[in-house]
Amino acid sequence: MCLILSHALLSRTARSEEDRDTLWDAWGSWSECSRTCGGGASYSLRRCLSSKTCEGQNIKYRTCSNVDCPPEAGDFRAQQCSAHADVRYQGQYHEWLPVYNDPDNPCTLKCKAKGSGLVVELAPKVLDGTRCYTESLDMCISGVCQIVGCDHELGSTTKEDNCGVCSGDGSSCRLVRGHYKSQHASGKAEDTVVAIPYKSRHVRLVLKGPDHLYVESKTLQGVKGELVFDTSGQYHLDNTTLDYQNLPDKEILRIVGPLGADFTVKFTNGADSVIQYIYYQPIIHRWRETDFFPCSVTCGGGYQLTSAECFDLRSGRVVVDQYCHYYPENVKPKPKLQECNMDPCLASDGYKQIMPYDLYHPLPRWESSPWTACSTSCGGGIQSRSVSCVEEDMQGTITPTDEWKCLYSPKTPILQPCNAFDCPTWLAQEWSPCTVTCGQGLRYRVVLCIDHRGLHAGGCNPTTKPHIKEECLLGLPHTLPVEAKPVWHKQAIELEEEITVTEEPTFIPGRWEACSRTCGAGTQRRAVKCQVLLSFSQSVADLPDDECEGLKPASSQPCYRNPCSGVSGQGKESKKEGVEEVEEEEEEEEGQTPEREELHDWEYEGFTECSESCGGGVQEAVVICLNKQTREAADQRLCVSSRRPPQLLQDCKTQSCPPRWETGEWSSCSATCGVGLMTRTVACTHRPSRDSNRTEVLRDEDCQNPKPSPVQACNRFDCPPMWDTFDWGQCSQSCGGGVQRRRVLCKQRLADGSILELPDTFCPSKSPASQHSCAKQECPPHWVTTDWSQCSVTCGNGIQTLRAVCRKIGEDGQYWTIDSKNCSLIARPSRIRPCSLSNKTLFTCPVYFNTDSIKPEPTILTQKKVYIQWRKGKKIQLVVGGYGYLLPWTTVVLRCPTRHFRKGNIRWWKEGKPLISLPHLSITTLGYVKIHQVRASDAGIYTCAAGQAREHFVLKIIGSKHKLSVPESRLLADGQQRVGQPDVATTGEKFQELPISVNKYDNIVEHLLELKGSVQDEKDITDKRQSSEKPRLTMEDERASVEISSPVVLIADTHWLDEIMHNLSEGLGGPRGEQLIAQLLSDLTMAQGESNDSTLHPPESAESSTQGPRLYKPKAHTTRPRNPVIIQRPRKVGVVPLSEMIIHVGVPALLQRPVASLEMRCEALANPEPSLTWTKNGKELLYNSRVGLLPTGSLRIQSPIKVDEGLYTCTARNRLGSTSLSTWLEITGKVNEQNYIICVALLWFRHRMKKYPMLSHKLINSIIIIVLLFFYSWIRWRVDPWSPCSATCGGGSQTRTVRCVRGPEGRSREVESQLCLDTSRRPSDSRLCNLLPCARWATTFWGPCHGECIGPSLATQHRHVYCQNTNGTKVSHRMCSGLHRPSSLKNCSTEGCALHWRVGPWTQCTATCGRHGFQSRQVTCAHRRTGKATREHHCMWKPRSPSWQRCNVLSCGRGECRDSTRYCEKVQQLELCPLPQFKSRCCHSCQKT
Repeated sequence: MCLILSHALLSRTARSEEDRDTLWDAWGSWSECSRTCGGGASYSLRRCLSSKTCEGQNIKYRTCSNVDCPPEAGDFRAQQCSAHADVRYQGQYHEWLPVYNDPDNPCTLKCKAKGSGLVVELAPKVLDGTRCYTESLDMCISGVCQIVGCDHELGSTTKEDNCGVCSGDGSSCRLVRGHYKSQHASGKAEDTVVAIPYKSRHVRLVLKGPDHLYVESKTLQGVKGELVFDTSGQYHLDNTTLDYQNLPDKEILRIVGPLGADFTVKFTNGADSVIQYIYYQPIIHRWRETDFFPCSVTCGGGYQLTSAECFDLRSGRVVVDQYCHYYPENVKPKPKLQECNMDPCLASDGYKQIMPYDLYHPLPRWESSPWTACSTSCGGGIQSRSVSCVEEDMQGTITPTDEWKCLYSPKTPILQPCNAFDCPTWLAQEWSPCTVTCGQGLRYRVVLCIDHRGLHAGGCNPTTKPHIKEECLLGLPHTLPVEAKPVWHKQAIELEEEITVTEEPTFIPGRWEACSRTCGAGTQRRAVKCQVLLSFSQSVADLPDDECEGLKPASSQPCYRNPCSGVSGQGKESKKEGVEEVEEEEEEEEGQTPEREELHDWEYEGFTECSESCGGGVQEAVVICLNKQTREAADQRLCVSSRRPPQLLQDCKTQSCPPRWETGEWSSCSATCGVGLMTRTVACTHRPSRDSNRTEVLRDEDCQNPKPSPVQACNRFDCPPMWDTFDWGQCSQSCGGGVQRRRVLCKQRLADGSILELPDTFCPSKSPASQHSCAKQECPPHWVTTDWSQCSVTCGNGIQTLRAVCRKIGEDGQYWTIDSKNCSLIARPSRIRPCSLSNKTLFTCPVYFNTDSIKPEPTILTQKKVYIQWRKGKKIQLVVGGYGYLLPWTTVVLRCPTRHFRKGNIRWWKEGKPLISLPHLSITTLGYVKIHQVRASDAGIYTCAAGQAREHFVLKIIGSKHKLSVPESRLLADGQQRVGQPDVATTGEKFQELPISVNKYDNIVEHLLELKGSVQDEKDITDKRQSSEKPRLTMEDERASVEISSPVVLIADTHWLDEIMHNLSEGLGGPRGEQLIAQLLSDLTMAQGESNDSTLHPPESAESSTQGPRLYKPKAHTTRPRNPVIIQRPRKVGVVPLSEMIIHVGVPALLQRPVASLEMRCEALANPEPSLTWTKNGKELLYNSRVGLLPTGSLRIQSPIKVDEGLYTCTARNRLGSTSLSTWLEITGKVNEQNYIICVALLWFRHRMKKYPMLSHKLINSIIIIVLLFFYSWIRWRVDPWSPCSATCGGGSQTRTVRCVRGPEGRSREVESQLCLDTSRRPSDSRLCNLLPCARWATTFWGPCHGECIGPSLATQHRHVYCQNTNGTKVSHRMCSGLHRPSSLKNCSTEGCALHWRVGPWTQCTATCGRHGFQSRQVTCAHRRTGKATREHHCMWKPRSPSWQRCNVLSCGRGECRDSTRYCEKVQQLELCPLPQFKSRCCHSCQKT
């Protein structure tokens, strides 16, 4: 057996002596694990090198892959059963389900057929690593169940504790148990039983009643779940398995755990039910030991310590120590100390014996052990103790040291006298009356042992104790004997230790009931209940008896009060006979046991405690059976029961009771969680006499302190996060419908009473309303003055009247103009003022001499258009009468075309004020406004005036957040805005009131701009083309490409947009709206040819025409006939690594790997619609199952192969002409630059030769050769990278160098630009950049300081951080994304509660020279305002000031004899000068000895 065990421990890499003895080879390498997760098995083999049989095993196992499997992996045994699903059993296929926990053979693969219930053994043994039982780590290896401990070792018996810690002691969790009773009258549809936190284990709930359980969960990330139980079985919720049993009379829920989320157990409240629950809750705040701090010294021997920090297991963060102090189970680990840096310091003089002791580094001292017990209990004795010399370091660690270090002070005594008081003595009480009234009887007395305090305490010499009974003889009476009634009286008092209720289930016995019989033998009963104290509610709950451990105390016992009296009528003879019988029995007993009567006898042993502390009570004499020789108590059976002395009681504590505190019952808890309060009444009362039932209530001063507390904390556990609502604010309106608002915050009340503010995601999803409507009653109508009327005359003197309208505010908060009759009961404001227009030259009254010479009135040729700038342009022409949405930094010319009016007399206003010239804005002599590089400040309403004619134009800047608005005084009755000149006295003119909606088209323009990506910017396309990377179009095609490129400005009629907005019944966001916007964008871009011509280059007759430029009308669309044009999409040559590849014709396709399909798109524009045809290598393309046309005219090739290589040409034809564009398809490995150049050249020239059908193929081939030679010389534009932008914001510029070069890459040289201009357009050498307006981060003032005053992480201040431009207008934060964003949160500490490290003065240096000088000072954590000291851990968030430092680090002179330490006086007293290390440090002092 020993030999086998030795072989089990062999190394798998080398052979030991036993291996060679038994001829075993070395163990081989471990096999691959049988499982990849969930715990498997691996084995190692060895072979026997002998021809004989070797002793021991040739195989050994170990566990492996001990990591949890993902949830989707499934059960290992179930996988083995499902593997037999495709094998016929008895001629049929079955879906096999595993059979678990087979008690006979758990390692066989038994499976059950789904549906039929057929159980079959499909394999004699399961795969290695399969669990034997579902609730165990034991695993099957080679068909045998092997024991596996929680440490995943084979043969290990280690188990997890209730907290889930392997081989733990159960200190990391606490047991929680309780019960809950539903209230049928509560009216709630559901009740919450208990909230079980994350990672709890061994949960068990039992519901008794008609209700039903269900569970809600919430993960740490805030994800919620719910589980409703319907039938018995196993359920899963948040990676947690729940076992549910639905029995006829109860429901049982078991969860082994650990819980994967916070679970809240609830039940439907249908009727009264009782729920009992128990679980182990993890202690989430635990002490965690830190690493060792740095060594106290760098050499010569120092020390280093560890500390402990409070760690939150739930969040994985270190928190303040108060969280760990909350749990009594948490014991803060003591700091560990170890030596460090023990290497000697260089050039050390060896002086290390005397440490620099001072106030904070105490001197060595005498330390004494506790005194031993006194040698005698009284009369004077001696006790001793041990005394040793110890020293304490800076961290408070005490270590023994040599006694000579403590000889500077007297040694503590090791002996002292003790127990010098007198020994107790016997004190006999008075004799009781004789037991008979005549004849011979007995009398008794009580003998007490009284100590020096006058108390009965024991300890007297038993041999000197006086006797307690004696005989007494009385004369014969003349009457019948009666029972003596002395001061003693008989009363049975039961004294039994009271058992209190604890947090662990315990049997609690009640008080014994009265004996069932008043005489003779009877029975006493009492109630015994299994009870537990619920800590969170401080109430006692009854539990079933099986919840309590240990034996249940007896609930009944026999009792005997008095012997029952004889039958009435018995005479003296009967009584005498009875006495004689008793005497005979006593004599018989004495004859049988004479030794027992001599050795043991009954005696009184003091009194019991008084039954009352005051007001009169009783105490009973204690009777014991005493051994007369040893004077020790013996078993009562050794004494003669008939001789037991009678029960004697005496009165005690007869003085009246002083006032005492009387307490009432505790009230219910004020809070269900987060620490509430229970209250009770506490009054000072006094009962005048013992027999009185009347109680007087006195003042509190009349009772002794301490007064019982009238309040008590209860339900001390964290509340779940809940919504906290503040009071409603004032209504925003007094009538007509207003809004009231309030703050709604998510808060959690913690068990320590503090309130924690949490993000909204922690609270239930449905938040209370933060605003609601108010003041819904209608407001009465009232007069509102609008503006002065026009002057009553057009020239000379007249009057103006202040206009007033009757208005009423509606439920939507908008003002509505109503009939003036509704305001008839209110006085109408009436104001009149004179006006005069004769003092201005423009409006003097004209004198007409001839009516035929009247000139026609001036008119403005307005255009009701909406201009939307689509891409960058140098200059844009606009005409008044509409709206303009322009990009910033564009030059704008705003024209006011007139008829019958001189252009030089046109006047301009902006926002109703005369327009003045600025550096970038001017009014030309021709009457138009020119704005250079328009910016956000230029946005507004522009008005031009020609005589009495007025026209307006609304200018807006794309990207600006600035919204145009008009003052209320300029609002018309219908809610629209008007533009006019309010100050008539200033200009001498008045404006016509023109209804105009400033922001009317903002939404539709915004949606158009969002779809901007659907139209490619032609300029960007040109910039992206690098040199000759793309094939060029012909001159005719280039012009066509410009026509179809995206326009600079989109122009639409306002009535067209009004009609579209009217048709959008469901808004711009609906499907119908998106379709109409997309169609509008398509129509506008198709009409850009005519639109941009008139916008960028207006005709000379524009100002004399009433029509303006022709615009595209979608309702009646007519376009001039057009030749076909194929759109060439700019794409780089390359491979898209997808299974389906899409290219546009005109781009070479080089396939380097197989693809599923290749689509060549050919997009053509023409009027009429063109037809598309395809050719390959100049011949008609033959279609088959792989190569075919799509409905759009594009060509699709399925799984392209080598035979599909060639030149594919798409031709678009209509009655006006045709055009072609080709693509070379090559299926190869790598892209060759030379082949690419040839391909591009071939495509380009074949495309151009289509224009000359008269040329022969031979001539074309010759031309191609010449072209190839030209391309090999490679004349192209070369561009350098763009320079940095000249401005970081507000619009800057970039430049780059553009050169014309010829030759292959690496050997090219610069040539004349004209050579490149003949082949392609010169790339741009400048462009605009950083067009967004200048913006910066701005902040508000810091808000108040919130949080506790301990540590920087708890007290914070907030402020608002926003992005604004130079005008102070808030803009999107994206415009400031490149700038450093100021912090919106910072730590703070108010002056009234700030804590800081307070330092004291330095002590005197311990040496005057050398390297051992040392001084210290006191460093304490104190309140900055009050100066009051507090615990140091409150200041640990700040760096602690040093409490010691080196001092006087000066070289001690060799020739000078002086003391270098202030302890030399002690060295001299202790006679340490003979020692060299002291003599050198105390040279001067030691010379005197």
